[in-house]
Amino acid sequence: MARYTGPVCRLCRREGEKLFLKGERCYTGKCGVSRRAYAPGQHGQGRKKVSEYGKQLRTKQYVRRSYGVLEGQFHHYFEMANKMPGVTGENLLALLESRLDNVAYRLGFASSRAQARQMVTQGHFTVNGRKVDIPSFLTKPGQLIAIKDKSRSLDMIKGILDANASRPVPKWLDLDRGAAQAKVLVMPSREDIDLPIEETLIVELYSK
Repeated sequence: MARYTGPVCRLCRREGEKLFLKGERCYTGKCGVSRRAYAPGQHGQGRKKVSEYGKQLRTKQYVRRSYGVLEGQFHHYFEMANKMPGVTGENLLALLESRLDNVAYRLGFASSRAQARQMVTQGHFTVNGRKVDIPSFLTKPGQLIAIKDKSRSLDMIKGILDANASRPVPKWLDLDRGAAQAKVLVMPSREDIDLPIEETLIVELYSK
């Protein structure tokens, strides 16, 4: 499975905002954006006038990097969203939110999407009682997402659950913290997604 393996703080600095790719570290003074609040590279501190295309590209890159998907995957999700009834941009975000790795992150079963992705590939999660080790698996309403019983006894996972015990859970998920499982109630709506972006810019970019 292809994935980005470079320094993730560089991605946050390029977008000019925290993408929370390193979990707890992003909330400390060690965060790359906190230490160097400018784009990477020798021209990172220069000021540039951003074109309309530049805004569209940066929005797309921000969303893509936030969810940790590559360009080909992202374009595939856009094509799926474009064929669905409703607003394409909102459909796109709903599909990305429905990924198993993102659901695990939203539930507090992982401290970052990258960690959630790794935990999924290691086989720590089940969907309706069956192990699923594909991070891009799209969850659906009615499905039950859970941490495997054997995995719950691991010190690493106990620590993650304790650290994220107070994290708010989106209303489209019904979490049972004691059982470390949750039910997908509905597809996420735009108001459930906290990304500060204009998804219409992505639609405009791909519609050219």
